[in-house]
Amino acid sequence: MGPGWRAASAALVGGSVAIFGALRRLALALPQPAAVRSRPGRVWRWRNLLVSFAHSVLAGLWALFSLWQSPELLSDIQDGYSVSGHLLVCFSSGYFIHDTLDIIFNHQSRSSWEYLVHHAMAISAFVSLIVTGRFLVAAVLLLLVEVSNIFLTVRMLLKMSNVPSPALYEANKYINLVMYFAFRLAPQAYLTWYFLRHVEVQGQGAFLTANLLLLDAMILMYFSRLLRSDFFPSLRKGSAGRDVDGEKFLID
Repeated sequence: MGPGWRAASAALVGGSVAIFGALRRLALALPQPAAVRSRPGRVWRWRNLLVSFAHSVLAGLWALFSLWQSPELLSDIQDGYSVSGHLLVCFSSGYFIHDTLDIIFNHQSRSSWEYLVHHAMAISAFVSLIVTGRFLVAAVLLLLVEVSNIFLTVRMLLKMSNVPSPALYEANKYINLVMYFAFRLAPQAYLTWYFLRHVEVQGQGAFLTANLLLLDAMILMYFSRLLRSDFFPSLRKGSAGRDVDGEKFLID
């Protein structure tokens, strides 16, 4: 990658940050459910989740399209390249930067620290991919998780808004579980196997492998929370009466 292409990539990331900033301002103008308006601590979280939902829809469909358009990329995870995949990584890097700034500037760091850790991992990994042009296919596979996040975010929005439709929540609950397996656990498991078996553990390969293993631990922890919350509520500990206004957990 030459300096000119890197500068263009940096401009694309900056443009993505601006796009999500505009979406955040748009979310401020959208009507909010009474359950959100009545609890001031939930207003920021509601708006933040709407922006997250927009990113999940766009990035998830984009990742699917990139792999559908160029299926041969899957045969070369280390050095495969597509313009669509590169643009997607720039786009999502901008979202993670924007969301990090949104959390920090709105004084939500303490309650949203898990997101900050996740975003720091994603930003550092994606920047290394943009600079070197390697492992972009791995990033596209990881961004398939955004398809799962569509239904995960819907779940959280439904819980916050107290929508009087148990059937809607129940339907989304099972769809969310299927999508979690298909677009979060499966790609993550495949990439972990691939990196441990085929990627040399030095330099960028070592850095990305360490990131991937840490992300494995986080994903399994979130999955256990999801199962306890939606399918085995009797196993939940310490959640009774907990005020989660303003908190942004990946699963709650």
